[in-house]
Amino acid sequence: MTTRHDPDARNVLGGELVPCSNRPLTGYFRNGCCETGPDDLGLHTVCAVMTAEFLAFSKAVGNDLSTPVPEYQFPGLKPGDRWCLCAPRWKEALDAGAAPAVVLEATHEETLAIVPLGVLKDYAVDA
Repeated sequence: MTTRHDPDARNVLGGELVPCSNRPLTGYFRNGCCETGPDDLGLHTVCAVMTAEFLAFSKAVGNDLSTPVPEYQFPGLKPGDRWCLCAPRWKEALDAGAAPAVVLEATHEETLAIVPLGVLKDYAVDA
């Protein structure tokens, strides 16, 4: 597990990027934050609150997030869990009517290259 945390990372509101989840431990760098870097081709930058509807959608499009994968220390997600989603996947779910809520303070500013702030605000929940 990497303990990287970029103190300069900003959220979509322009403030400091706050952690998304430590239980389950999320993030491309598995440090609890939706940070990104050059190796993060999926852009795991959206701090989303899982719903049954989104988990079913994600599984249907080939990314099963609800089944545990012990060899990768992945517990499987359930409704209410927070997870750093790939911004393109969140947009795909939005277009399909299955987008989960977003924690803006924990969503990295790089997300704005994929989804406008106004749309994210429509799905916002409090940190």
